[in-house]
Amino acid sequence: MPVYNAPNQYTLSIAIKDKNVLYATYMGFVKPDAGLFIPTKREFNPGDKLSLLLTILDEPEKYEIVSKVIWVTPIGVHGARAPGVGVQFEGSKAKDLNNKIKQILSLDLQSIKPTYTV
Repeated sequence: MPVYNAPNQYTLSIAIKDKNVLYATYMGFVKPDAGLFIPTKREFNPGDKLSLLLTILDEPEKYEIVSKVIWVTPIGVHGARAPGVGVQFEGSKAKDLNNKIKQILSLDLQSIKPTYTV
């Protein structure tokens, strides 16, 4: 459940405990430093700021990253795989988080397995 901070700013705590889910939600094509697709029924608008507290697999470190909603897939859209939001990583920690995810998914990134986004 998102925590309301200020107008258009929210905090989400997300735990991605499975490598296949990480692969399916990772958006390496978002430039400059990637992003994630967050399946959710919660309504957000493009431009909303999200502070993500992200736990990845069994990593002891929690990653806190500022992100911006760059698209919304609403509930009930024909052909959509899952409702949710695409977020772009922002700030000084974006590149480090992107590199960490790429390291975890190093072999899978060359795969043609479907994701939530493509």
